[in-house]
Amino acid sequence: MTQDERWLSKYNEVKAFIETNKRNPSKYDATERGKYCNWLRHNKKLYNTGELKEERVGMFKVLFDVMEVNIRVNQWK
Repeated sequence: MTQDERWLSKYNEVKAFIETNKRNPSKYDATERGKYCNWLRHNKKLYNTGELKEERVGMFKVLFDVMEVNIRVNQWK
């Protein structure tokens, strides 16, 4: 599996998590932090510094839009 395939796999996994749970991953839950939050934080850092690959930028912007919809959702209902 190439790096691009792994990135796309993790991207789809994070997007599916947000869409199915109707919330962003919690940084306080160890499993969500390890699976999703660290990946999001790392790629956001690359995006902000301009180091994220060009073909990934558009996809990451779509993920930002999905996250914005769920930014203040109470996770403990």
